[in-house]
Amino acid sequence: MVNSSARSIQYASKSNSERCEEKIINMTEASTDFNDNQEGINPLDLITALFHCADPFLQQEMALKMSMCQFAVPLLLPNCDTNECTLMLWALRDITKQFRFHGLEENSITRTDLPLISFVRLGKNQNLSKSEFLNKLLSNKQQNYDTFVHRKLENGNIKKQISNGLVEISWSLPSGRKNTDIFKEPVAVANLRGDISDFEVQFDFLSKISSAVFLFCDDLDSNQTFLESHQLGSKLVLICTTNDQKSRGDLKQKLEQMKLKTDSTILKDGKMNDAEFVAKLKKAVAEIAADSTKISIEKMSMTAEDLRIHIDENNPICQKAKERVERITRDIKNIPEYKMKELPLQGKPWKEISKLEKEMCRLKKARKQNIEHYMSELKYQIQNLRMEQGNHTMNEAINQFISGLCCSSNEQLYFLKWMKITLDSLIRKLLSRLQEQYKDECQNPTEDKEHLRDLDNQIASSSLGVQHFVRELSQLYECAHFQENWKHTALKKLPEICAQLMLNGFPLELIDGDASNIPLTWIGDVLAALNKLTSPHNKIRVVTVLGVQSSGKSTLLNTMFGVQFAVSSAKCTRGAFMLLIGVSEEFRSELRCDYILVIDTEGLKSPELENSYEHDNELATLVVGLSDITIVNISMENIVEMKDTLQIVVHAFLRMKEVGKKPCCHFVHQNTAEVAVHEKKARERKMFLQKLDEMTQAAAKMEKRGNKKKFTDILEYDIDKNNWYIPGLWLGVPPMAPVNTGYSEEVNNFKDGILDILRKTKVPAQNFVEFEEWIRSLWKAVQFENFIFSFRNTLVAEAYSKLCAEFNAWEWTFKKHMIDWYTKSETKIFNMGALSVQSVDAPNIDHILVNFKHEFAHELDKEEKIIFDKIQQYFESEEEHVHLVENHKEDFLNSARGLRRETETDLRNKLENAVLIQKGIKKVELIKQNQRNTMKEKVLKLISVFRNSRNSLSESQLNKEFKKLWDDIVKQYSFTALPRQDVVKEIYRLLHNNLEMKGRAVREMLLNVTSLD
Repeated sequence: MVNSSARSIQYASKSNSERCEEKIINMTEASTDFNDNQEGINPLDLITALFHCADPFLQQEMALKMSMCQFAVPLLLPNCDTNECTLMLWALRDITKQFRFHGLEENSITRTDLPLISFVRLGKNQNLSKSEFLNKLLSNKQQNYDTFVHRKLENGNIKKQISNGLVEISWSLPSGRKNTDIFKEPVAVANLRGDISDFEVQFDFLSKISSAVFLFCDDLDSNQTFLESHQLGSKLVLICTTNDQKSRGDLKQKLEQMKLKTDSTILKDGKMNDAEFVAKLKKAVAEIAADSTKISIEKMSMTAEDLRIHIDENNPICQKAKERVERITRDIKNIPEYKMKELPLQGKPWKEISKLEKEMCRLKKARKQNIEHYMSELKYQIQNLRMEQGNHTMNEAINQFISGLCCSSNEQLYFLKWMKITLDSLIRKLLSRLQEQYKDECQNPTEDKEHLRDLDNQIASSSLGVQHFVRELSQLYECAHFQENWKHTALKKLPEICAQLMLNGFPLELIDGDASNIPLTWIGDVLAALNKLTSPHNKIRVVTVLGVQSSGKSTLLNTMFGVQFAVSSAKCTRGAFMLLIGVSEEFRSELRCDYILVIDTEGLKSPELENSYEHDNELATLVVGLSDITIVNISMENIVEMKDTLQIVVHAFLRMKEVGKKPCCHFVHQNTAEVAVHEKKARERKMFLQKLDEMTQAAAKMEKRGNKKKFTDILEYDIDKNNWYIPGLWLGVPPMAPVNTGYSEEVNNFKDGILDILRKTKVPAQNFVEFEEWIRSLWKAVQFENFIFSFRNTLVAEAYSKLCAEFNAWEWTFKKHMIDWYTKSETKIFNMGALSVQSVDAPNIDHILVNFKHEFAHELDKEEKIIFDKIQQYFESEEEHVHLVENHKEDFLNSARGLRRETETDLRNKLENAVLIQKGIKKVELIKQNQRNTMKEKVLKLISVFRNSRNSLSESQLNKEFKKLWDDIVKQYSFTALPRQDVVKEIYRLLHNNLEMKGRAVREMLLNVTSLD
């Protein structure tokens, strides 16, 4: 949760906060000025104490959240015990800023070169509040931001105990809008707390790295020695206050006597109001920023080392992890090429396996092939692809990655964090270059479309994160399991390692968004390891978020549960990731679970998958089916898309018997800021539900499930309680807008509502093994479904189904007419054949065949035109929802053409066969006649021979001579048997074609049929 009012703290009584207060007091014991009677604590002391108490990873999270609130963050953190300070380089590594200066720029703030303007104070300054004026300097006219804590803020006047010497840093970043930008250039601003005479190391550090130092000093006399003894390495701007004209003159004279080198002096007298003073400050800062050297926080570390300032990431474990990451990433120049070389298993082989596995369930390309043979061929191809994966040797990058996962717990955390930081930085740099090329190419009047397409593909494939390395491990594991070849013993430990990572809060990829598949063996073994590690406390509830791309789903989950799903604008979530949140012991009995498993999904309707509904619908159906609670993240501009997706989910649930439970559905409406929005939107909610009910009824009608009449029959939904209205995330225009406190508060209320539902639910929680079985069952059901997922929504599916029914009727009429014509033609051919046998003067049957073929072509043209006309009339009719299937019109026209070609080939062959049969009959009759004559002649000859013979033959000798004569005659002719017809195969093919739209269960039954007897 991010709350911009977090610094407004209330002092708790001792009875409620003894442990917390004890830590703060221990840090402030060194201060003899601590007043026991003074209730409260300065916010700066609290921030300093919290950063000292936090581990390095919590420090990063705190700094990130403070930056999102537009709070200044610690740059140098003082230690009151040792009087030393630490450069918070590691703590600031997670902060990424986006701004527009000479084009759009996005980078980690620690690696961004910016002019640094430092503000310091010398002596006691009772007249001006440095931090208050800094806030005015960094605020635009529309809104004032309290970036730095000052004496006029709540508890800001309480004396600081441990935060003197703290150096804070903040940024002023342009958005490209002249009316709201404070400076044209991006600027970093540092603020040293306390008197620089007490913190010379911090002052020396700032003077060496700053483009300019603005020094607030009222008493030059008392501080003359200090000023003369410190030669600044940067510009000095002196800021003093005077009460009258005489004092102004004395001040100028004093500066000349001191020979103090200042680039400018800003004097604030009694006549100058705050607005004029801030305007002078802004002008001075703008002039310096426009013409000064720039420095990043990373480069500041060299100056810090020279001054013997500690650097938070200079510890052996952190540096060792960093070196390991550098060995993995140093060769990355082109991300697609790197992935092909170093992460080959998740590329083409895995994507091909995914397609083949889906084809084994859907058999879309089987056509007239023998199903058993076709299935065997698919299995053989999968086996070959697994063998191809197995032939790859484990490269150095993956070896180093596995080593990073297998090291100590602390080093493992550093390693994964460094991987994320380094890869994010590389992606931003490479994507920025590609997007700039794409922009230039689009603006080119003679744009090369082929080059544009190539750039588009490069941008789409230029995603690389920790998840890609884990995905490669999953494929290594799946391949080893398939081949039963564990030559790399480390692979066997990977499920347990990843299970432990999930327990530590790292997300694991459930659905590979690039291949649209689940590595079931890998996921199953990780969940089994989780079950083993957590047993008997292994009960889980599942919460999922759905929404269109870039609608703030990941940010919503991060704010709700304090998790860290990726929200970088350089990349969007692909597929689905699951993350575990432990339930504390005192709440386990209430929620009746030990963990909440949160699933973050890829944004629906992404530009890369334009007009491809199948991927979105499969993803949505699976994750909703896995969930106890589904959060549907919508806004007014994408409500139609989400309604379409929900209709398909409902329709898919009607077709899949595996979805036995009834997921609870909550709608989160983002960017709504009205006070009475819930009451005002009541009518819209009712209309939205009515529309979903209509779709459900249409789907139930199509599936012959009349008992399902409402959306709430499929998904649990309360029109009043299951809608949440949340204001926008930012209060103003980024990059200088802070997080809207109302956003965090409403998200927190939503979280309370979700937990309350989990308390009241009567459905028992499942363990990890049961969840894994549920994934397998549901994914199998999704893979077998090949009809409904192809459509945008139920209305489109219904309209398509109705058009299919009409087309089937037209097709039957077409076939019936052509079969009737063929039957008549065949009868004529038979009659002509019989006549030709009886009479030599009968017409030539080949001439008759030519005439029939001409007549046949004419009939085909006529009947094809009738179907074309009916298709055209159907689309021009006022048939309900016909416009929804307009884009399928060409498909049906092509089907009509295909029907004509198929019928033409089939009947032409039958006509020719009929003619051949008649020719064969005629030939047989001629053979028979010739044989009769030959037999008669030879028999008479044989009789004549034996009649003239002196020796008479016995009956047996006569039979023997006759048989020999008969065999000699028969040998002169060859007899070929007719080809054997596979009737069972043909029946199976026809069944498959006729039932392909009847749902997953029917197709699965057909696949399991081994005999039609």
